[in-house]
Amino acid sequence: MAKTIRVTCAIIHDKGKILVAQRSENMDLPLKWEFPGGKIEADESPEACLKREIKEELNLRIEVKKAFKSNFHSYAGGKEIELIPFLCGYISGHLIVKEHQQIRWIEPENLLILDWADADVPIVNDFMEWFKPNH
Repeated sequence: MAKTIRVTCAIIHDKGKILVAQRSENMDLPLKWEFPGGKIEADESPEACLKREIKEELNLRIEVKKAFKSNFHSYAGGKEIELIPFLCGYISGHLIVKEHQQIRWIEPENLLILDWADADVPIVNDFMEWFKPNH
């Protein structure tokens, strides 16, 4: 059985919009949408990982605010991930796109129209369930 890879993702909000990232054509799951994040390194907390990855990949500083339920997902070929999502607030930084095809700030109501990576779908749904009564 393959080892589960622990990955964080950030649902970053600012001024009523959510940051979403489209995977590049040469990444696994090309052109699928995801919440940005990355693999947790040894002896690193999920929150520290998220701050590091968002700074490295997008040049943004974020505040980690609320944990959402993790999602375990198995991809073809035996790769299994635990995706650990957090609601985050934008603090500062000028957005730089380094790894993704594109980055967008969109209204939360429009999240459901994107073609999401399979592991992100339950997280989008959980966020939308939380978002509706809270806004």
